[in-house]
Amino acid sequence: MADRFSTASASAIAKARQVRLMIFDVDGVLTDGGLYYGADGEPIKRFNALDGHGIKMLQQFGGIATAIITARQSPIVLRRAKDLGIAHVFQGVHDKRIAFAQLLEQTGIPASACGYLGDDVIDLPVLTKVGFTACVANGHHDVKQRVDYITEGVGGNGAARELCDLILTAQGYYEAALAGYLA
Repeated sequence: MADRFSTASASAIAKARQVRLMIFDVDGVLTDGGLYYGADGEPIKRFNALDGHGIKMLQQFGGIATAIITARQSPIVLRRAKDLGIAHVFQGVHDKRIAFAQLLEQTGIPASACGYLGDDVIDLPVLTKVGFTACVANGHHDVKQRVDYITEGVGGNGAARELCDLILTAQGYYEAALAGYLA
């Protein structure tokens, strides 16, 4: 494994090799976790282009399915998911176990082949069920204590991309993906 992921344990790398479905929380993971409101009270979210491209690379080069499970409800999340080709989106879910069970049923992928990137204790019910777990660097202490990998990047600012690159590297797809951009 490249020096880039020297903080990843051998166990985390082995678990990342098994991921066939990667699940992301939104607020604090794909966004910076801030709550922004427009003049009319509509919520505004800031997403990171690097994170988005990492998700697309997971799908394209790794053949890995992607999903979102989030407690908040926002039309902008649906738009971002559509832009990224994320087919499975669960919003307004306060008991994430329910959405996770539905996701497993829809995809037929076992929990052991799923990964989850979260940041707060609301993510723990799913984090305790999947095969590969991760938390963003600025995530809650109790979540960081229970995951396989903690990103160096913070939520909404490259953490998801870092995790996508780790999975692609662990599965042997990253160099081939990168080569396509260097040709």
